[in-house]
Amino acid sequence: MKEPKPNQKDAYGLILEAIDRGVYRPGDRLVENELAERFGVSRTPIREALQRLETQSLLTRDGRSLIVASLDHNQMAELYSVRAELEGLAAQLAARHATDEEMRVLRDMMEEDRLLLDDPNALAQANRRFHRQIHLASHNRFLVQQLNLVHQSMALMATTSLAAEGRSTKALEEHDMIVKAIEARDEEKAREALKAHISKAFVTRLKLDAAKTSG
Repeated sequence: MKEPKPNQKDAYGLILEAIDRGVYRPGDRLVENELAERFGVSRTPIREALQRLETQSLLTRDGRSLIVASLDHNQMAELYSVRAELEGLAAQLAARHATDEEMRVLRDMMEEDRLLLDDPNALAQANRRFHRQIHLASHNRFLVQQLNLVHQSMALMATTSLAAEGRSTKALEEHDMIVKAIEARDEEKAREALKAHISKAFVTRLKLDAAKTSG
């Protein structure tokens, strides 16, 4: 089924968003003509987008086909390590630079997310928006660029850690601690709270992967 093409989005953005939403999961094969039909764009920009995604290691070769890449244990550990440091810095800078309005948005987002506790996929999308808001509140464009790259790679994880039993509630409690630290302009506490949040998410994901492997 052809999907309507969102305004101001190129083929690269459309495919990346589809991977991020789980429309295409690790191991899925991406075919030019099928993508062109789905998104209502010509094959040339699709081809260019696939080449770009391959260069960024979001896609990999399986013979002559391109498939969505997957992360092995070491790659996932490396990604979470970098993410924790960059996210922690973003929270630290947000505590220093965030405007009153930006802090209000963070608080409102967190409160609204409580309504999504029974929907892990919707909460995962809301979680990305929440973290993105912290990135923007850091007021450091170069940090935001690097975090965008990290979060693109996060899309290669087939499941959300928020799907684990009890994780959603804990994650929102951690979000509350982060927002309180930012509101208090406590840079060190904000940094450590966000780093701890990422660490706990990583532990949860490792447990999910271990359970999947043993099953």
